[in-house]
Amino acid sequence: MAGRDEEFDAELADRGDDRPGIDEADENDYSALDLLDPEADDANDDDDDTDEDDYDYPEDATEDDIDLVAALYREDGQPAATALDLELANDLDGLIEALRRVPGDAGAVGVVSIDSDFFVIVRVRGPKVELFLSDVSAALDWPIARDAADFLGVDLPDDDDDSEPVGDFDLFADAGLSEMELEAITTDDDADPLESLEAIVDKLGFAGVYDKVASGFGLEG
Repeated sequence: MAGRDEEFDAELADRGDDRPGIDEADENDYSALDLLDPEADDANDDDDDTDEDDYDYPEDATEDDIDLVAALYREDGQPAATALDLELANDLDGLIEALRRVPGDAGAVGVVSIDSDFFVIVRVRGPKVELFLSDVSAALDWPIARDAADFLGVDLPDDDDDSEPVGDFDLFADAGLSEMELEAITTDDDADPLESLEAIVDKLGFAGVYDKVASGFGLEG
């Protein structure tokens, strides 16, 4: 019996174990690895998607790019305005949180203008957040516009030529600025974005206080 066992062991030693192990598996042959971790491919796909999204995300606007970051509100019924930190021009979530802390009688309105190219208006009233983006094509180039488009759930345009305002056109309907008026102001080809923003602010009764804050950013009324 011992002789047969020794003969069998010797035969195995000569033949070797020809079963491929994990170390021998071709890196392109994923079957062995996937048996150990069937979610590995999905995780790698997710990482690729994340990397692609990060690569596609616009770079922050610089101080020179930022025209204005301000909050408009009413205190004891009187219009008021205050400048906000420049960093909020690249951070929609941060802007919304900052507006929640403004002591307005009925919430606050945040306005951000970038590169005299587009503006974002955010109105915060308790848990309700309404948003308007003057040019959806800005989402291709600027973080605050990209965040605004994501917040609104609108698709990114194919190129910069797809220029149009998007968002809650009725966000000031209760304040005397109708949806049709807001659309007319923001689609006026003869007015640049800063002029359109000034027209909106004027319609809302904040022209005086807005001009004071705007002058602090070097903008002329």
